[in-house]
Amino acid sequence: MHFAIFLWGFTGILGKLISLQEFPLVWWRILLTVTALGLFLKWKGELEPPPWKEMKKIGFVGGMIALHWVTFYGSIKYSNVSIALSALASTALFTAILDPLLHKRKPKISELGLGLFTIAGIYLIFRFQQLYTVGITLGLISAMLCAYFTIQTKGLLENHGPRNLLFYELIGGLATLTILAPLYLYLFPSQSLIPTLNDSGYLIVLAVVCTVYAMQLSYQALKHVSPFVMNLSVNLEPIYSIILAAIIFHEHEDLNAGFYAGAGLIIASVAVNGLIHMNDKRKARKQIIMP
Repeated sequence: MHFAIFLWGFTGILGKLISLQEFPLVWWRILLTVTALGLFLKWKGELEPPPWKEMKKIGFVGGMIALHWVTFYGSIKYSNVSIALSALASTALFTAILDPLLHKRKPKISELGLGLFTIAGIYLIFRFQQLYTVGITLGLISAMLCAYFTIQTKGLLENHGPRNLLFYELIGGLATLTILAPLYLYLFPSQSLIPTLNDSGYLIVLAVVCTVYAMQLSYQALKHVSPFVMNLSVNLEPIYSIILAAIIFHEHEDLNAGFYAGAGLIIASVAVNGLIHMNDKRKARKQIIMP
């Protein structure tokens, strides 16, 4: 799970390096991912189309993944890598709210508490980085979409293999973006839709390493952890990206004390969740040992 999160830390950097606007960037990312993964599954003999009834649900979830990426890269374009990834950390709170609603169960107080702790961090960043209001807003929308598709994917993994599920989800995502492309291009005319040579190299790394490989790792992890644990742990992604962005783009020069205070609260929420999770495992082991 954490290696997948480390790889995702590079997605924001690559998004900043790629000159395409967010919509064509994501369209090309998904096209390359579907092509690479489809060829791999065909070669391995693992290409198994799901029933049409299931495919509709898988395709819808894939559409949410695609829109999550569009709003995420839009957040980067309208702010910077550090701000976008910090806003994405609110995924944990959205998960704590949506998961009980979708599964008709009572919310866990600890999850809501940690989620609110994360939101306090987001508020500090928002309060002191008002130049990036649009970027932060897009980041929050991206976080909500991320929470939704993670919860739904957890359920779909009970009946589908990780690679197959990812492949058909992304086919749904590609179809969604293709249908929405005329509307997007009408509202936000794009100067370029074709990637440059440099963009192509970055897109291949983004598709193969940071999407196919990293998402397979995360889907394997989802078999063993809850969506909340996954999405709270993803809050470490901004830390990796912020360090990389400081080295590559010198973004630390644009950040103030409010940003670092907010980022500190986000890191603390991850640490506290780790302690709670370790304590729960310890209690479970004791119950097994005790007669």
